[in-house]
Amino acid sequence: MTTTVNGLDGLKSLAGRDLGHSEWLEITQERVNTFADATGDHQWIHVDVERARTGPFGAPIAHGYLTLSLVIPLFTQLLQVDGIAMGVNYGLEKVRFPSPVKVGAKIRLAAKVVGVEDVAGNGVQSTFDFTVEVDGSDKPACVARPVYRHYA
Repeated sequence: MTTTVNGLDGLKSLAGRDLGHSEWLEITQERVNTFADATGDHQWIHVDVERARTGPFGAPIAHGYLTLSLVIPLFTQLLQVDGIAMGVNYGLEKVRFPSPVKVGAKIRLAAKVVGVEDVAGNGVQSTFDFTVEVDGSDKPACVARPVYRHYA
């Protein structure tokens, strides 16, 4: 379910709030291969299905950075900020990949608003805790603390 707020004050009101979970998204071999083509990372654990079946994970796995990149479309399912001029990705404070995502697995994003602070230029900086969960696994695929800036 999407949380919608209006303007910078609406975003500030979310500090400390849990935004819930996105929908599940299946990781397909086609998506992994497309990411490999886009980045030039064709390591066999991602793209060689037969070899990966006999490898350490028993199947091909998604690139960690593919998993991280998918937080963007998943996050849009959780938060919409109306009444602003723009929002930009300001960076990441921390990223870890505790568990691989096997091709065929489903992932979803859990998000919490850690804090929202005023910044120069009529804006706010918001920090989130993101956890990419894997269906059926107790261990997350990715944990990250992204920082965004929103301007009126």
